[in-house]
Amino acid sequence: MNLSPSETRVLGCMLEKQLTTPDIYPLTLNSLRLACNQSTNRDPVVEYDDAILRDALHHLERRNFTRLASGRGSRAPKYRHLLAEALPMAVDEQAVMSVLMLRGAQTPGELKQRAERMHSFAELAAIHATLDRLIARDLVACLERRPGQKEDRYTHLLEEDAESQDDVPAVDSVVLTPVGGLEERVAKLERAVAELRATVQP
Repeated sequence: MNLSPSETRVLGCMLEKQLTTPDIYPLTLNSLRLACNQSTNRDPVVEYDDAILRDALHHLERRNFTRLASGRGSRAPKYRHLLAEALPMAVDEQAVMSVLMLRGAQTPGELKQRAERMHSFAELAAIHATLDRLIARDLVACLERRPGQKEDRYTHLLEEDAESQDDVPAVDSVVLTPVGGLEERVAKLERAVAELRATVQP
């Protein structure tokens, strides 16, 4: 699928909120920004602004992964994902994918614990069965163990070169903003130039 990090975060948040708080789903842009920038249950922690989110939504909509879902009388535009059509998955598969999209590579034990609000897995064997189905569809891969690691870790394959990316340890006190596609970099540069102009102008 070759998603950018921001596109992965947006899709993951939509999937999570649909499963955990269906009463507020679909999401407004404000709700989506708050979901993406949460300081808990996210790795890495990011600070996306509306420009980054609109860009991600635009690219996802062009690929038929999201769409505008505002109804009549809605005060703010709302957005929903279309993964049920693009990538049909059972609820247990959706829960696992959401955790992997929002928190990076995980062990089966971490997945069982962190997916609990979305789907309750009775035992680790159920997690392994779900992972096996996702691996068979080329949506998930098992990572090679690093020196000192005792458990297998799994990652999603929605991003380009996702399987080979190094994982960043969760550090709540540090705000990390991953750089996605060209559009994100251009938007950041434009904001920086505007701030510099405002500083030097009399």
